[in-house]
Amino acid sequence: MMRATRGWMMTVAAALLASGSAMAQTAPMTDDPYIWLEDKDGAKPLAWVEAENAKTLPRLQNDPRYATFYQQALAIASATDRIPMPEQTFGRIYNFWRDADHPRGLWRWTTEADYATANPKWTVALDVDALGKAEGKQWVWHGTTCLPPEERFCLVQLSEGGEDAESMREFDLKTGQFVEGGFALPKSKQGAAWLDRDTLLVSRDWGAGTMTNSSYPFVVKMVKRGQPLSAATEIYRGEPTDQLGSYARVLTDAEGHRVVLIGRRQTFFGGDTLVWTPQGVKKLPIPPRAQPVGMVDGRVIFQTSDPWGDVPAGAIAWAPVAEVEAGRPAPRLLFRPTPRQAVQSVAVTKDRVLVSYTDNVRGRVSVFSPTADGFGKRDVAVPDNMAVGFASTTDRSNTAYMTVTGFITPTRLEVLDAASTAAPKVVKTLPARFDATGQVVEQFEATSTDGTKIPYFLVHRRDRPLDGSTPTIMTAYGGFEISRLPTYLGATGKLWLENGGAFVLANIRGGGEFGPAWHDAGRKTKRQIIYDDFASVARDLFRRKITSAQKLGIYGGSNGGLLMGVEMTQQPDLWNAVSIGVPLLDMVRYQQIAAGASWEDEYGSITKPDEAAFLRRISPYANLKKGVKYPEPYIWTTTKDDRVGPQHARKFAARLKEYGMPYFYYEDTAGGHSGDADIAQRAKLDALQTTYFAQKLMGPAPAR
Repeated sequence: MMRATRGWMMTVAAALLASGSAMAQTAPMTDDPYIWLEDKDGAKPLAWVEAENAKTLPRLQNDPRYATFYQQALAIASATDRIPMPEQTFGRIYNFWRDADHPRGLWRWTTEADYATANPKWTVALDVDALGKAEGKQWVWHGTTCLPPEERFCLVQLSEGGEDAESMREFDLKTGQFVEGGFALPKSKQGAAWLDRDTLLVSRDWGAGTMTNSSYPFVVKMVKRGQPLSAATEIYRGEPTDQLGSYARVLTDAEGHRVVLIGRRQTFFGGDTLVWTPQGVKKLPIPPRAQPVGMVDGRVIFQTSDPWGDVPAGAIAWAPVAEVEAGRPAPRLLFRPTPRQAVQSVAVTKDRVLVSYTDNVRGRVSVFSPTADGFGKRDVAVPDNMAVGFASTTDRSNTAYMTVTGFITPTRLEVLDAASTAAPKVVKTLPARFDATGQVVEQFEATSTDGTKIPYFLVHRRDRPLDGSTPTIMTAYGGFEISRLPTYLGATGKLWLENGGAFVLANIRGGGEFGPAWHDAGRKTKRQIIYDDFASVARDLFRRKITSAQKLGIYGGSNGGLLMGVEMTQQPDLWNAVSIGVPLLDMVRYQQIAAGASWEDEYGSITKPDEAAFLRRISPYANLKKGVKYPEPYIWTTTKDDRVGPQHARKFAARLKEYGMPYFYYEDTAGGHSGDADIAQRAKLDALQTTYFAQKLMGPAPAR
């Protein structure tokens, strides 16, 4: 599930019967015997977890392939020749780094000139492993929030075990130490913005009645240096019914302009945007899904998923900061994508706006420079069939770092002078992690149940037979306007492609591959079309004789885990293996579990009759049926997940057990929703899943 949207948060077919699935006929559940498994940290549920792990792990780890997969995944995750991705802060290049000697990670820095060399000399700012050992905590790095414009002082964000809830402590980049007596915000789901050197605007758990029903803060207070939190001054208050709470943000630019904004998120995707001044708060008359993303030359840049005046949905707009401060911004168009294009990210430099977008799911980049009455545009030359993103920008300079990557093309880091017409220069390139000899990438289209063309990427050996015999794994996400784009396969290439498997990425609706309309087509009660899209891609693979149902496995996590659960229960005959990670599965009770109430804008609500009926029809937990031959799934989650929660996975496995159906269940005790508290955990999860797919799609391990 998405952790952040459009820069505001702290750092994811009208009817089910359209698919023709017999699985849709299950009656709604009126009694749930597994409510007890929703006690996330209770002794009885944890004992159940321990027993399930004890059954699953030997089945996978005793496979001779597991040890090889684990060592290969660990070697890739801990390799010291990875690209140290840059973060431009305090006139330096910072980087967060994990390896075998530092599994929790090092926050370190070097100069920009030294960073460009083959072997930069790094100075450690913070050793997270050492800090955790000294304090007796399992700290997981969550990032920093720094004070502009100098950016010398930062709030370091640390999570215990990988939860979304985190602690924040003030750190001095000049001295390389935590500030004695500095700002310290105890554990909470929270956000903070620097108003000035001695003032923070903080959203957090202030006590009873200050967190939304979905567990996010909706009260913003001003915290002064040296002041206890109990003395903080309230500047804005949302409502407990808001889905994502309220957070402050301070936008600045190189010209010295500044504007303080508050985002109140009544729904996951939108809400009110307000401007704050010492005189008070004013709501801006802008659409709910228009979000400020930066400021250049005194112009506030907005990305919008709703029409706004003459600016269409999916475009980028701007307005003078004076109009924003006055509460009357009039939108001007900066960038309008075509129907087959979609904005992926927006970044600002000293005096430029950078936009990365896709054209039929292929990466593009344009640079926009201020003119007297608008912006001029120039396109940046980037390779075709690749994904392009921004690794780091700063409003202190026009230097921008971009990533360029493809499925079988190792990621490279390029530096772009946004103020120059010169082509980007390659700074660093990731060494190949697998042998891509003979591998090809193709893009095809499947036809969904309503006639819509659904693009998908296929990575496979050029000489594979066209007889349906290729072991293939397929994934997608299909929600929250999140795009799934080409990315270097790394461990998947080593563990799967090198062993003769093929890989498929389906760009189904619900995502953002073709802008807001692609997402909106599958929201709430229209969601069945997402599941039809995915099944249509599988059938297209069969039609092309690339693979077959006996050789096809699918996987996804979070909302993608829900996708897998629905596909397993609706279309059990299309796959022989289903990996369901950190999933939503009980869609009847999802709003009562962890942060589930925040996703009503995506899934709908059980409190609304038409939406409730639809949720019951698609809920994997509600639609398991006795006597149906399902593929034996691999279900995995983490105890520390405080976003989706492990409850869904536990209950789904318990229902399968009740019905006498086979399954694998594994729950890791750390890692939060992302499942990567350290590199060893990530390697273990990769190896377990790949072993499962090898057993199901490639057969028993060869005898030694």
